[in-house]
Amino acid sequence: MSGLIGLDWGTSSLRSYRFGPDGTILERCARPWGIQHLPEGGYEAAFRGVAGEWLQQWPDAPVIAGGMVGSRQGWREVPYVECPADPLEIARGMVALETALGTAHLVPGLLQRGAFPDVMRGEEVQIVGALAGDPSLAAHSLMVLPGTHCKWATIRDGKVTGFTTYLTGELFAMLRDHSIIGRPARDAAPGSAAAFDKDAFLRGVQTARDSGSRGIAGLLFTTRSLFLLGELPVGQTLDYLSGLLVGEELRCVLAGGGDIQAAALVLIGDATLCERHRLALAAYGIDNVRVANETGPAGLWRIAEAAGLVTRSA
Repeated sequence: MSGLIGLDWGTSSLRSYRFGPDGTILERCARPWGIQHLPEGGYEAAFRGVAGEWLQQWPDAPVIAGGMVGSRQGWREVPYVECPADPLEIARGMVALETALGTAHLVPGLLQRGAFPDVMRGEEVQIVGALAGDPSLAAHSLMVLPGTHCKWATIRDGKVTGFTTYLTGELFAMLRDHSIIGRPARDAAPGSAAAFDKDAFLRGVQTARDSGSRGIAGLLFTTRSLFLLGELPVGQTLDYLSGLLVGEELRCVLAGGGDIQAAALVLIGDATLCERHRLALAAYGIDNVRVANETGPAGLWRIAEAAGLVTRSA
């Protein structure tokens, strides 16, 4: 067998993987060609740039692509699969796209209906990969995927039963780049900010944790007022702001009840972002947290298996 070619195609980046017949990654490639930053020639050129040479050598290798490539703004929109959903149901929702290099199978995102509808695209692949890496999580777990749009997904009996999106990362970027509370850091001399000030971050987390009925709207301006009073150096303002936002996210999760204490809790994704959430969870007295940094490739392989595109050999 020729293995599998998997694409993790997001908004700002494109990663490709060549898997061997046993599911191991033999080669990988990364380019800044997310759906909003395509090279000249568009999707076809980007696809050829990260997988063309592999497909020339292994033309029979199936191709699977997850992430924003299947969004309304992507190469072709793929309808969401409704929760609850497991890898087989996700695989059944894939759409075959004919390209100049052959067929690419686009992975659908997930849809949660109800009073608070929600969607995800790309995170479902990471969740499937985490389940493949640790089958014990299938019974009951809570998976947290920090990022621009942080997802909290509940898993029961191998299915994603529901999830909530928090715009923590996007709010931080907007406030940092376009608000008065981010201005001191923007105006500071280059290099004046520390790499990461843990104490400032935890101060923000604890302020959000102990805010009671005041909530985040009544706390954000303290980023500026503490700076003006000389109680928060300019190099600490952004980490304090980050702590406020992550702390408020956790406060909302805990206020909503849920199963954060009962389920196995897993942080998935970028190691730096996961570490911030781990620190914040510890400030809330939650220490039994697992971390899984790269689960996307395993998720692509598992969905391809469920679809019958590949069969793992010994």
